[in-house]
Amino acid sequence: MNKAELKGFGKPDEIREFPKGRLELIKIGGATVGRAIFEPGWRWATSVQPLAKTASCEAPHFQYHVSGVLMVRMDDGTELECRPGDVSLLPSGHDAWTIGNEPAVVVDFQGMLDYAKAI
Repeated sequence: MNKAELKGFGKPDEIREFPKGRLELIKIGGATVGRAIFEPGWRWATSVQPLAKTASCEAPHFQYHVSGVLMVRMDDGTELECRPGDVSLLPSGHDAWTIGNEPAVVVDFQGMLDYAKAI
């Protein structure tokens, strides 16, 4: 890193939309950071799986949960209920969905480079 950088999600470098959700990507310092907005009723298995064409989400995530509630079920059956202020580390192999009537918003520092990208 040779110089200071500042970017905001108000002007993302890329936007990917999918049923009941949206991903905003910022490229900064050689890394890609994503902000995902998952609307009520969003579920990975029905919204993103048709794009990913995998049995479960294979993207690892390191996320800060900004708002809403996101339920995650790992392929081994482990369940995590992620709430605002939580930080989650999710390895490959999971499904996720929103709980309640508020969008779940997460900032992801890993795993969004190819997320919701049509293959």
